[in-house]
Amino acid sequence: MPSLCRDCLATFDAQARCPKCRSPRVVSHDELFSLSIAHMDCDAFYASVEKRDNPELASKPVIIGGGRRGVVSTACYVARIRGVRSAMPMFQALKLCPDGVVVRPRMEAYVEASRAIRTMMEEMTPEIEPLSLDEAFMDLSGTARVHGCPPAVMLARLIKRMKDELGLSGSIGLSHNKFLAKVASDLEKPKGFSVIGAAETAEFLHDKPVKLIWGVGAVTQASLAKAGIHTFTDLLRWEQDDLTARFGSMGTRLFHLARGEDKRRVSAREPVKSISKETTFFEDTADLELLDGHLWRLAVQVSDRAKARGLAGQVVTLKLKKANFQSLTRRLSLRDPTQMADVIYRTASGLFEQASSEGPFRLIGTGISDLLPADGADRSGDLLDPDAGKRSDVERATDKIREKFGSDAILKGRALR
Repeated sequence: MPSLCRDCLATFDAQARCPKCRSPRVVSHDELFSLSIAHMDCDAFYASVEKRDNPELASKPVIIGGGRRGVVSTACYVARIRGVRSAMPMFQALKLCPDGVVVRPRMEAYVEASRAIRTMMEEMTPEIEPLSLDEAFMDLSGTARVHGCPPAVMLARLIKRMKDELGLSGSIGLSHNKFLAKVASDLEKPKGFSVIGAAETAEFLHDKPVKLIWGVGAVTQASLAKAGIHTFTDLLRWEQDDLTARFGSMGTRLFHLARGEDKRRVSAREPVKSISKETTFFEDTADLELLDGHLWRLAVQVSDRAKARGLAGQVVTLKLKKANFQSLTRRLSLRDPTQMADVIYRTASGLFEQASSEGPFRLIGTGISDLLPADGADRSGDLLDPDAGKRSDVERATDKIREKFGSDAILKGRALR
């Protein structure tokens, strides 16, 4: 059986330890050197960057997110063992993990680390489909002739480089399609390397819960449960037409995934359609000053992401969720595309004024869409707002200070609300 040492990258026939370096970190599989579709997922990415940059946090339970009324963005594995999960209200997370160290997100640091990882991936293959800053699909078909070794070896080398050069770890899933590669990457996190071969697909899936399927959340699980569908084996009992009739396009997708079939290609050219950020409150609020402060901070985060990607948006969107969970969305098209926090905030603030009387609210968010390259954005000024150009210059100067000294080096007064 083909085997690979994840430490020294030696290849050999199956053994419990690497015959070259004696490491026990060996991955073995009949199809190890013939599979080429991979999913790489960084391990607790935001928290790992924070621990790398601040060694004092190394052994502590780190929670990334806002204040006590915010929600958890992510958490390190120490905190996860205590029950802390993404999207959990911060007050609940701190009840489960009272010694947790809450760290506000530093998007500029995460973007920088993501770019470094992406550069390493591009040295392996041009066929990369990012899903977020910390995970991506890769198609390494045909790369063995270029690199002189199978894709599995290149993937192990990528993880080793991430650790050695960036101080970050990741998990690899390797299979014959995207669905199974993503499933595999979750099997042994953190620092995992899992393989699901074509020959074992049916046996691997038959007793697995349907929640394993990416996109099948609590609501979909409840709908499937009403139909007696809890596992992949349950799905196999249904005809495709019956699944489609009951669940629409999702039913067709479920029919194929239950059989391990996924014909989607790794698409390196999938465009980013929008950039947005939102926050959920522990208690519903109609406090206009508090909401305005959140709206400014969200606009800054959207702006930071747009600037990091070199994009600007023609449309600004405001999203609100009322106490009864009803969602409100307002949009405004701009004369010129923008990536500036000031413009995003002022536009979203104007939209909020039109809807503020419908509070209290449990969620507020903003974003930009109809994205374009940032070249030429935010240059024409605003005849109705002669100070817009000055504010734009101040913001870009502020960006340079934040980039050099950290995101909290300089703040606007409204950010403290």
